[in-house]
Amino acid sequence: METRKLLAAEKKRCNTHNCAQAVVCTYCDLVGLPEQTALDIAGAYGSGMGNMEGTCGALVGAGMVVGLATKDRNLSRARMKEILTKFQERNGAIQCKQLKGIGTGTVLRACPDCVADASEFLEEFL
Repeated sequence: METRKLLAAEKKRCNTHNCAQAVVCTYCDLVGLPEQTALDIAGAYGSGMGNMEGTCGALVGAGMVVGLATKDRNLSRARMKEILTKFQERNGAIQCKQLKGIGTGTVLRACPDCVADASEFLEEFL
């Protein structure tokens, strides 16, 4: 499969999608999910799960796609753990607040880049 990570990042960069939506909508065709449904499902996961600066929305979106792609609870969990581990190793955090540098003033990774990273790691399983 040709990478779609730059397409996902552009959806976030141009501000038409939140981070979760950018990931889910980029891969929705591969898992049989209508794009509007993908937008709706992922809509509440921007700015770190419900705007609470928790887990990065791009990672949440990747988890949604993994679940739909595998249809296996244990396999989904194992793959998601791998995605989270790789993302943490690359970026130093998985929480939106930490990635954005809220409270520290040090941005670890810009949102479009987080979307690209989560997409890159997701693609390893698609």
